Amino acid sequence: MKIYTKTGDNGTTALFGGTRVPKHHIRINSYGTVDELNSWLGLVRDQEIAAQAKETLAIVQHKLFTVGAILATEPQKAVLKNGKDRLNIEKISEADIALLEHEMDKMNETIPPMTHFILPGGHTTVSYCHLARTVCRRAERMSTLLYEEEPFDSAVLRYLNRLSDYLFVLSRKLAIDLEASEIKWIPEKKE
Repeated sequence: MKIYTKTGDNGTTALFGGTRVPKHHIRINSYGTVDELNSWLGLVRDQEIAAQAKETLAIVQHKLFTVGAILATEPQKAVLKNGKDRLNIEKISEADIALLEHEMDKMNETIPPMTHFILPGGHTTVSYCHLARTVCRRAERMSTLLYEEEPFDSAVLRYLNRLSDYLFVLSRKLAIDLEASEIKWIPEKKE
């Protein structure tokens, strides 16, 4: 299989189901940002972090391929004429969302309560995690815009929302594990 097809040379790409759209279409931006997020998560997972975090991130990376497939499929073409699901893959489930919540709850037991906003940074690994979190938020924003135009499985939106929360808590846990300083954002008072 050749990587280059030349079919996108005119600035369009095909969705799952065959429809061609401009490469700047909100659907392409949505799943493209999920792909970008997946790359950042790979970088976080490649760091010297706890095995549990690596395992959870590997699961998340697989789920993000599912999210991308859902976003790459037009809702009206998601079901074949015979009534079967075009994607024929496991969807994002409540259990997938619950896993993120469970992992956050476990990490929150080991980190101090948050009393202020926290400036990203303190250690390269922590910064990578914050970058992943902000890309996740962008993926969520783009996906919600797409959802307003062409609704899809709303579990995808809940998953992206919970994932950004998970990445924030993970960044705090990594800061503790790596003995990095968390710098609180304390607004300067107006004189």
